[in-house]
Amino acid sequence: MGNGDLVNIAEAFERSARNHPQKTAVVYLGTRYTYERLEKWVRGFALSLHEKGVDKDHKVILYAPNSIQWIVAWLGIMKAGAVAVPITPIYTPYDLDFIAGDTGALAIVCMDRNFGYVKQVRPNSRISLVVAANLTDLLPWWKRWFGWIFDKVPSGKVEWGPDTYPLSKLVCAASDQAEFPEVQPEDCAEILYTGGTTKHPKGVPITHGMFLKATLEQLAVCEGLFPKEDNVVMCGAPLFHILGQACGLGTLLVGGTLLVTPRVNLDALMDTIRRFRARTLLGVPALYRMLLEHDRRDQYDLSSLEYCFSAGDVLPGEVAARWREAFRRPIYQGYGATETVGGVAMCRTGEEPVPGSMGKPLPSKRIRVVVPATIQESEVGEPGELLVSSDDMVNAYWNNPEETETSFVRFEGRSWYRTGDIVKADEENNLFFVDRTVDTIKHKGYRVSASEIEAVLQEHPAVIASCVVGIPDEKTGERIKAVVVLKKDIKGITGYDLLKWVRKRLPAYKVPQYIEFRDMLPKSKVGKLLRREIRGEEQKRRVL
Repeated sequence: MGNGDLVNIAEAFERSARNHPQKTAVVYLGTRYTYERLEKWVRGFALSLHEKGVDKDHKVILYAPNSIQWIVAWLGIMKAGAVAVPITPIYTPYDLDFIAGDTGALAIVCMDRNFGYVKQVRPNSRISLVVAANLTDLLPWWKRWFGWIFDKVPSGKVEWGPDTYPLSKLVCAASDQAEFPEVQPEDCAEILYTGGTTKHPKGVPITHGMFLKATLEQLAVCEGLFPKEDNVVMCGAPLFHILGQACGLGTLLVGGTLLVTPRVNLDALMDTIRRFRARTLLGVPALYRMLLEHDRRDQYDLSSLEYCFSAGDVLPGEVAARWREAFRRPIYQGYGATETVGGVAMCRTGEEPVPGSMGKPLPSKRIRVVVPATIQESEVGEPGELLVSSDDMVNAYWNNPEETETSFVRFEGRSWYRTGDIVKADEENNLFFVDRTVDTIKHKGYRVSASEIEAVLQEHPAVIASCVVGIPDEKTGERIKAVVVLKKDIKGITGYDLLKWVRKRLPAYKVPQYIEFRDMLPKSKVGKLLRREIRGEEQKRRVL
């Protein structure tokens, strides 16, 4: 299917539903959902949003884990012409409050378990509509019944009222005669938040046109193995992340099947692959390592997998080699960013993956490997900062001109995104990761802002200064370490006290694994914190 005649995401999904009404679109907790049923719920939810006052371009926060509820809500927001703001369900009120204020969101879709955080944030926000769900709401009645009887269903308390509704009720609205707004390719579909160099995450506004072109291009990479409409994707990446969206969620726009679980449970994931004969597995390197090291791996038949794709961090060579030995299949690597709407480079399925390579640039992307200080192009084989340009990518952050000026440059008449990653390219244009230039940490596939964690630590009344760095780790990419200076005459403050402080304000993946106390931190002559010196000290310790 071409993309030239597709206008928006909802239209692309509806085409899949018309062409494959009885085909399985989603499998969630062992239950199959056809395109016909999914499309009916999507239309019902979109109509309900309009009836509750959500109009075109209004922002709707999506605060939930991978689930059928997430998919219905996201597609319903697209159909309603509103703008989705997907965020991790483990955000604390600290980040939720910022994002609600930054987007001016008028509605939020949450799970019952994080309703308490929503309630805490609402008084200081513009949120006037809350849609809450339980993980089992859209499952068959008998599965819900067994789940409750055997106390297997995580749940939380929701205070229902005139502005708080159950998602299961809203998806049932009759929508046959409903009129929905016209949505053009240049209209904003969603705002994804990504870690950066500042205190708060940065919003990346992605249009319908950008998303359609990016996801269709990336899904086409594995067409040498099977037609994309025949793909069955086990999504081991979160749907609020560009990897889970472009390479997973996008399969619903071409008639494929998406397998999702609310969290990464290795047994459940492998059993789902086995039962539903998944052909594609998406995940960060840490997922592949965990699968290889799982005690019960050999109890599951994973032979249906034909395309195993890893992105979000560097895939260790030993993990790639062990996977090939165990499953007789390579792991295809890729490199991308939220700002580029996913893939910049991907390994082609028709070629043997080059060891250590992130692949070659996709046709839609132009790249430059440059000297960071001068933006002059590096020699072939020499390391430099990766710059990316495309007609179908973001060129400015949401409501953040300072970060936009730092991260995007113009030359050759085009806008280029400065990835902050040091790479090198060989003569065949294969890209290899070398290092990072910006103060971000890659932990379990997430981009974590060192500055954000430092700001939270420095809000503690006992802390006068802090420095956060990433320590290379085979299992997680990098572990997070904080070096802290306490105020004079402060006694009795421990690392545990500071970790407890951070846990109340940041999601779990941003909490440091190590705290070290010092009397002072290294700084430049103008007072700038020298994180590179701290990182250098950690590297020397590893060598010793």
